[in-house]
Amino acid sequence: MIILAIESSCDETSVAVLKNGNEVLSHLIFSQIDIHKLYGGVVPEIASRNHVKHVTKLIDEALIEAKISAKDINYIAVTKGPGLIGSLLVGINAATAFAYANNLPIIGTNHLAGHIYAASIDHELKFPLIALLVSGGHTELVYMKDHFDFEIIGTTLDDAVGEAYDKVARTLGLSYPGGPIVDKLAQKGIDEYNLPRVFLDKEKYDFSFSGLKSAVINTVHNLKQKNKEVNVNNMAASFQNSVMDVLIEKTKNAANNYNAKQVIVVGGVAANSELRRRINEEIANKEVIIPKFIYCTDNAAMIAAAAFYQLKKESPSSDYIIKGFSTKQMI
Repeated sequence: MIILAIESSCDETSVAVLKNGNEVLSHLIFSQIDIHKLYGGVVPEIASRNHVKHVTKLIDEALIEAKISAKDINYIAVTKGPGLIGSLLVGINAATAFAYANNLPIIGTNHLAGHIYAASIDHELKFPLIALLVSGGHTELVYMKDHFDFEIIGTTLDDAVGEAYDKVARTLGLSYPGGPIVDKLAQKGIDEYNLPRVFLDKEKYDFSFSGLKSAVINTVHNLKQKNKEVNVNNMAASFQNSVMDVLIEKTKNAANNYNAKQVIVVGGVAANSELRRRINEEIANKEVIIPKFIYCTDNAAMIAAAAFYQLKKESPSSDYIIKGFSTKQMI
């Protein structure tokens, strides 16, 4: 089965072609980071306009790289949400037009399911499993008994972990996106500042990072009021250690309590070097799977992989797929 997928939920325009869910025939990403860096974050209108500018060209290039034509494709997959509405609509319209022009069935796939199935591109998923999904917009623990059987057992009550990284980076005068920069500086620092570990109810799996973010802001403000210098490397290390202590402890508890065979870590923050190192060390009794860096951030390969298993779960004759184009699974 060959699936062409389009991802445009935020500020990456991506097109990929996958065969049988894990053989990557082509995978292209146009990143807008340098554009939005000027504004300190993603500007939705600018993101949408850049998707319009690049998506059609990327589809053509993906077919060339995969060495196939439209007649070789079995399904079109596209991110249906969650995400920025304008950005999503660009991808959905491009996918619908391509599907209609080539008389192909189209399937809308959930962005978060895509992140989870990024782990399946290079690894076999073994159930039951616990997925830690950490990104700029999401922080969730998901229990899966089978393919496309999702139970969210924990989520953030306020800021997502990636959002907290960006806000702390801004407080420290660092550039956007903040996550990779804070991670890099933390490797040079020590855990000097007494920042809180917000576990909430230790018997549950929900997260909260707003208080930690506020603690960083208040600590920086108080030091400046006293004309004391903030050691940026040490603040980054203190913040990152606090985040990791909570993420890993709750993931470990969930994996043990749910008798998981696997723990998978996905989403943009899964590229964090300290998370990758510590979760392998501290959850040594489970198989830990983390996708390659290129599959952690938003990308179309993960959407194609998720769509493959979605199609296996749902009958191709169901309302999810309509020959030509679909509205059932769109936003």
